[in-house]
Amino acid sequence: MAELPEIEKVLDARVRPLLYAHGGDVRVESFEDGVLKVRLLGQCSNCPSASSTTEELVAGELKAAFPEIQQVFLVTGVSDELLAEAKAFLNSHAK
Repeated sequence: MAELPEIEKVLDARVRPLLYAHGGDVRVESFEDGVLKVRLLGQCSNCPSASSTTEELVAGELKAAFPEIQQVFLVTGVSDELLAEAKAFLNSHAK
């Protein structure tokens, strides 16, 4: 069964080098019941090809390595972490 450390190893070896070349990265948000949720970071997060990158590169490599991964879902939108950082920044600069 696929565990997060093994998934991270495949991402490090086969996916991240290609994303780094484009100023991006990928973060695993969760893995449950065969569904892996990932978020593209950096330049890849706003790329018009983000869906294709997720399906062809990320899902392709991970499904080949781990047949139990049935679906790779791209998480979009503002993360809770970024929202918290923005709120903290705005509060620290409020007059």
